[in-house]
Amino acid sequence: MPEPVRTRFAPSPTGYLHVGGARTALFNWLFARSHGGSFILRVEDTDQARNTREAREAIFNGMGWLGLDWDEGPEEGGDYGPYFQSQRTEIYERWFEKLRESGRVYEDDGAWRFRFERKMVAMKDLVCGEVTIDYQNESNTPDMVIRRSDGSFVFHFVNVVDDIEMKMSHVIRGEDHLMNTPKHLQLFEALEQNPPTYAHIPLILNADGSKMSKRDQGAAVHEYQQRGFLPSAVNNFIALLGWSPKDDDEIFSTPQLVKRFSLESVNRSPSRFDWDKCHWLNQQHLMALSPSEFAAVSKPHVTRSGLAVTGNYEAMVASVQEKVQTLTEVPGMIDFYLDLPPGNEEIMSKLRKNGDTSTLLRDLALTMEEITDWTQAKEAIALTAAAHGTKPGKLMFPLRVALSQRSGGPDLDEMLAILGKEECIRRLKILNKQLAGSTESQ
Repeated sequence: MPEPVRTRFAPSPTGYLHVGGARTALFNWLFARSHGGSFILRVEDTDQARNTREAREAIFNGMGWLGLDWDEGPEEGGDYGPYFQSQRTEIYERWFEKLRESGRVYEDDGAWRFRFERKMVAMKDLVCGEVTIDYQNESNTPDMVIRRSDGSFVFHFVNVVDDIEMKMSHVIRGEDHLMNTPKHLQLFEALEQNPPTYAHIPLILNADGSKMSKRDQGAAVHEYQQRGFLPSAVNNFIALLGWSPKDDDEIFSTPQLVKRFSLESVNRSPSRFDWDKCHWLNQQHLMALSPSEFAAVSKPHVTRSGLAVTGNYEAMVASVQEKVQTLTEVPGMIDFYLDLPPGNEEIMSKLRKNGDTSTLLRDLALTMEEITDWTQAKEAIALTAAAHGTKPGKLMFPLRVALSQRSGGPDLDEMLAILGKEECIRRLKILNKQLAGSTESQ
């Protein structure tokens, strides 16, 4: 019977959760979930000078927002804790002593070095394939420090010990760790332990081909939340930064990613960050929500903007659901429903070029006043156009401007229904006066 799948994400809490770390966490989480295994969170906090409580909480919050729940780790516990490296010194001491007794470490000016075996080290990576590193030449691969002169252990050693103790079956991490793996394999061998299976995922590059850093646009996961992205869309986006479904599908819910994900479908070549595609994917996820779901996720952004959440709030936000790419756009798309904005001179200038616009709007308002069933409000457009011997389309743009002072936005049907008969007529009259040169206040 195969051993149970156990994967881990081991962030260092020296800053916020960045998109590269989030992708590593996601791939480990997807692999564990797709195999009915366990996903472990452990914290590499041995660098006490740089690790902060704020950074640790930012990482936990980012993972929580993405829905990447862990089965073992901080706040969850588990049988292989503690899950903070700073609390595992006794464990490291025990395994270090084993190396010392076997003669695989030696002291060097207060530090301790691990003695490499001078041989070819081969490994099979689930993404990179066969990798062989030559450790025969000591000048190229000097023995590795695993314990500093101050007594603290280095990353390579504690990483291996933790993977042993926590019974990791797979290690999925960035390609920048690929050259570390032969070092770790020698440690596993020296400790007489079977190593996990490794998979090194490709680098993430900026659009210009440069390596993505924490300071680049789109790097910080918390910014996605602030900018009004959905967690499912962000998971979808970062999954495609290195993984391919091997067909034309691009839009996946998180459960669909669990079902489709495999390490065999991880690309070997680096991925390029595409901010436009990220926005497009978010739009697709927003459009897939029900109106009530969209209203719920929009509400924090609407209230934060200072807009009132009125009785027809759901209808207002539903009218722009297919128009926005992020939730932060919603307030600016619906504010005209609550308070007619001041006139836009550029738009007004376009309207003034058609000398009969004022007359058309005046007559449209009169025709609308005669409408008894407001669900048929658009009939007034056709009737007014026919009376003037013109096409209904000539009235569409002036009507949209009258209702919103904008050239684009929700469908006219929705605007008419949400604003209602009285308010629509009032706004038509306001624009008519503006076009006629009236200085009367709104």
